[in-house]
Amino acid sequence: MAERDGYIPGVPCWVDTNQPDPEAAVAFYGGLFGWEFEDVMPEDAPGHYYIGRIRGGDVAAVSSLPEGAPPMAMWNTYVWVDDADATTAAARAAGGSAAHEPFDVMDAGRMAVLFDSEGAAFCVWQAKNHRGAQVVNEHGSLNFNGLATRNRAAAEAFYGAVFGWQTLTIPGGIMWTLPAYGDHLEELTPGLRAGQAEMGAPDGFIDVVAALEPIPDDDSATPAHWSVTFGVDDADAIAAKAVELGGRVVVEPADAPWTRSAVLEDPQGATFIASQFVPENKDLPA
Repeated sequence: MAERDGYIPGVPCWVDTNQPDPEAAVAFYGGLFGWEFEDVMPEDAPGHYYIGRIRGGDVAAVSSLPEGAPPMAMWNTYVWVDDADATTAAARAAGGSAAHEPFDVMDAGRMAVLFDSEGAAFCVWQAKNHRGAQVVNEHGSLNFNGLATRNRAAAEAFYGAVFGWQTLTIPGGIMWTLPAYGDHLEELTPGLRAGQAEMGAPDGFIDVVAALEPIPDDDSATPAHWSVTFGVDDADAIAAKAVELGGRVVVEPADAPWTRSAVLEDPQGATFIASQFVPENKDLPA
């Protein structure tokens, strides 16, 4: 798998997890995915930021809890932008708000933590030296991000205004697309568009940047939120390994169009999805 070196604006580019005990989380995810970690914070810093790597390429990170944050573990989604300040202003104009105003992260980049119009939190990343996930779409690496929402129309209006996203309904569900993203991917990997067509991918799938996941009307407890999906070679084996390492299976591995996936929870309570690509599942009902 070719490594990435940056993204275009409007594309999810990085994930990290805030953890009450980051060292314990490093042990869990290192055991689960084989990540090798480096703490990139200065020695005198009050917290830690462990970047996980595959073959030396950045994949994701484990962080101490931000100052003043509740003691809750969670995964965070970052979207690449040209200007974090301008994107924060656009989010406000579209009905969102800022949990943390734009700030510099040493020489790595500039970021903000935002809420969409329904309260789902996400981060925007204006890159400097840190160029996002370098290894993606293979075992143990970032594969997808998804927005769980109760109000599709409001989400379409918000993310359309902020990032220019559109929606695409396919047999596997509802997807966020970024027009011309496919052209960018084709430049990176010539022949990708033709390859997807040969596999039977739906028209427009090459422009997909994330998923839109409606929260059922009878689910009053789940708030709007962003989810993180990691690619795996064997969803059943990873689910069993997560339990062995002290985690929990929230949703057992199940087949869906193109995939076999499980929802897992790490020992400190952060949930994530493990997804195995299964081409022979492409015609399964959603």
